[in-house]
Amino acid sequence: MAINPVALKAYTNPLTNGTQETAGQASGMAQKTGGTRSFSDTIKESLGKVNDLQGTKDAMIKSFASGERQNVHELMISLQKAGMAMRMTSAVRNKVLEGYKELVKMQF
Repeated sequence: MAINPVALKAYTNPLTNGTQETAGQASGMAQKTGGTRSFSDTIKESLGKVNDLQGTKDAMIKSFASGERQNVHELMISLQKAGMAMRMTSAVRNKVLEGYKELVKMQF
């Protein structure tokens, strides 16, 4: 009686299959989250987005003040987006500074 090799693999290599799957899942998660990116790249990208929102806000204020655009709704949304991005950036900065201060207080 011949044993089906596919069924045999399921019984002989359950641990290696499991570790391969978890390694594959981990690499898949790393690709989804951009696992190869460094912290500094993430911060630079985020600051660039905040800067872009601030630039968009300034341009919309100028165009509204000059009378080119009269859509108050879009202007208010742009102001809120830029303000929220700036508040979030400040919150992240404050948390990083708190962490730095905690590291400085540590005694070795």
